[in-house]
Amino acid sequence: MIIFDKTERGRTEIATRGQSVAPRLRTLLLLVDGKTGSDELLRKVAGLGLGQEHLDELLQAGLIQASADSGNTGNPGNSAAAVEAPPVKSVPPPAAPLSAEQVLPPGQTQFEAIYHFYNDTIKSMIGLRGYGLQLKVERASSIQDFRELRQQYLEAVLKAKGEEIARSLRGRLDQLLYLGERPQQ
Repeated sequence: MIIFDKTERGRTEIATRGQSVAPRLRTLLLLVDGKTGSDELLRKVAGLGLGQEHLDELLQAGLIQASADSGNTGNPGNSAAAVEAPPVKSVPPPAAPLSAEQVLPPGQTQFEAIYHFYNDTIKSMIGLRGYGLQLKVERASSIQDFRELRQQYLEAVLKAKGEEIARSLRGRLDQLLYLGERPQQ
């Protein structure tokens, strides 16, 4: 079994949406955690029509790599490809709040970044069931309005996609909502 982890490039992609990764592939990238085996990952995304070729696509794009915990009992072709992926660089501990330059996509204000985050993820993660929530995002006129939607949004993602994705999206959302502050738990 092969265990994949995000590369620094993969973490940056999740945090900044820097490349144009398709929403379905983004979901797979979100699930890659350095602990879950490739077979389990593929079972989780089978309903989205994702398979081994999509893991290979993330690998070729340098967004994931074989984890240090990964055994060589999986498909030898995949293990060889995983070795060619760039190594994971150390990530600073999350204790210190991130600066605007580290969190915000280039050219976006905090408000715009939160607005786009909510709209993009409601559409890709919740789908039509998120329509009412999307209307609330449209009516938001301040960061505080977005903060008040946080819990409702996270509960909807949890219900639609499960705990792992909700936890991952919560981390990114909190970076945006509480830019330079410590988030409320």
